[in-house]
Amino acid sequence: GVNALIKEDKVLQATFPNVRSEHSLVKKHLSPEVWAKLKDHKTKTTNSTLMDCIVCAVELDNQHVGIYGADEDSYRDFAPLFDPLILDYHGLSSSFSHTSDMDSSKVKVKIEDEGPIVSTRIRVGRNIEGFGLSPGITKQQRIDLEKMMEKAFGTLEGPLAGKYFPLLGMDSATKQQLIDDHFLFMEGDKNLQLAGMERDWPEGRGIFHNAAKEFLVWVNEEDQLRIISMQKGGNVNEVFERLAKGIAAIEKSVATSAGKKFQLHPKYGYLHSCPSNLGTGMRASVHVHLPGWVKAGRNFLKARCEQLGLQPRGSRGESGGDTGDLFDISNKHRLGYSEVELVTKMIEGVNALIKEDKELQASFPVVKSEASLVKKHLSPE
Repeated sequence: GVNALIKEDKVLQATFPNVRSEHSLVKKHLSPEVWAKLKDHKTKTTNSTLMDCIVCAVELDNQHVGIYGADEDSYRDFAPLFDPLILDYHGLSSSFSHTSDMDSSKVKVKIEDEGPIVSTRIRVGRNIEGFGLSPGITKQQRIDLEKMMEKAFGTLEGPLAGKYFPLLGMDSATKQQLIDDHFLFMEGDKNLQLAGMERDWPEGRGIFHNAAKEFLVWVNEEDQLRIISMQKGGNVNEVFERLAKGIAAIEKSVATSAGKKFQLHPKYGYLHSCPSNLGTGMRASVHVHLPGWVKAGRNFLKARCEQLGLQPRGSRGESGGDTGDLFDISNKHRLGYSEVELVTKMIEGVNALIKEDKELQASFPVVKSEASLVKKHLSPE
């Protein structure tokens, strides 16, 4: 037994990757057996290896998931690692299956009080079969996909019609306008760089938006397509309806002109570069003022959102810092729930938060001693 262990140890020293992200799901689920079985395999679509997929967990020490799909093949070829990791992240059993439902007419609830809500935004990711996902996509695949999408955007009609702006060769005035509109995605994200998603920047990338600037598509960022519907105020139903129509129009155009479909896994739904976005890839959110919850404490707001299946952020995003009483509230889940279910859950949760916020504004004491134990332990309940 010891002889076997020593022999195997030498092999592991020579070949097994040193995963720096100690608390990542890659570290948890990557066994010597899985590594030995998969380490030399290369995917057909982009010629990618398992090491290409887990490079962020290996090179960085701050990853939670730590793996990206290089292409559609990755989720099949490297399933012995992807499958348990995906189920672990999403808290699902192996018997689950994902069902998509973009029928906006099935959302039977609405925001009851739009007063505190500044804006609404719903986004999804989509990737097209035959092309690598962003970590593995080749330069030519990226260019070909951009050309295909330019043609697809040209077929959009009515309120969805607009203009495509390629990043390559973009003039300074257009760039500044897109920055002012908060539409422009930029390079420089360490995770995306290390995973290979910013290769050949900015070639093959761009932004489409309609005339009203309420329907937007990013091309070849973290996913091939990041499709966004948004507007001022709290009419979530209208935003979802526009998103559904836009996705359907793009899907139809791509199928008609190129004979291509969106990448759709029989178990995991719509495929994305990051396993955290599998399924719907949907983030339905509102920017909403919650001064009562600020009085009570952000930790209590976070706990309440957890109960409601929601995720609170500052209005500047995950790392935007304190933004007063303005919060970005979104659905927490992506996989195992349909789009209709997630939008419904978000609306119901936001209605509850707004109602409770009014009660907290009226009755909860303002604790000026921010560092006190009273502030820490006095909950709304």
